[in-house]
Amino acid sequence: MSGDSGLFDAFLKALQLLLQGDANLWNIVALSMRTSVLALSIASPFAIASGYWMAVNSFRGRRFFVWLLQTSLAFPTVLIGLLLYMLLSRHGALGQWHWLFTSKALVAGQALMAFPIIVAFVMSAVQSSDPRLAETAVCLGASPNQVMWRLLIECRFAVVAALIHAFGRVISEVGCAMMVGGNIAGTTRTMTTAIALETSKGEFAQGIALGLVLLCSALLMNAALLLVQGDLGKAGSAP
Repeated sequence: MSGDSGLFDAFLKALQLLLQGDANLWNIVALSMRTSVLALSIASPFAIASGYWMAVNSFRGRRFFVWLLQTSLAFPTVLIGLLLYMLLSRHGALGQWHWLFTSKALVAGQALMAFPIIVAFVMSAVQSSDPRLAETAVCLGASPNQVMWRLLIECRFAVVAALIHAFGRVISEVGCAMMVGGNIAGTTRTMTTAIALETSKGEFAQGIALGLVLLCSALLMNAALLLVQGDLGKAGSAP
């Protein structure tokens, strides 16, 4: 009973931290959101273009690259962190950048995690689109860029789903952030690394509070996805 009471007290304290606007707690939330949005903003243009290019082009070794892409979706985030750590360490290929244990390394790791997710979603969506759309656009004199834009607009639900899914992965991962960020307070301490730290110290209140923020973020992202899906469904059924 005492254990249950302790957890209940920690939950109440977590709610108190959230409602009272605890500065340390909300600074961690803000840093997590900022780095995740920045990583997604960096990765998205290249990933969307790459997914489209792989969908519409046939080239030697394409199956190999698709295999690598699909395999990368299952990579443990700690493995991505290890590879990035080796590159950014003092004796690594990119050691002269001095990024290790900085927010730049954190953003780089998150961008690497987001990239294959967006590429895979976009590639699958473009391949599944009606081929007559591109043919019609070409016949009407559209340039390659205009054809790409038209197809991406047609696949906009899948693109939005890719961005939401990628954001959900990067903001909720802990392995890579811990390895290349170092969990430094005010600099690289994200919600997930803070949860791991506070739980290891037996301080459950802040961990529960941050977990609730992550849960609410996931609910909001999925609600946005369902909203977009509903809007597109209505648009498609309109006469």
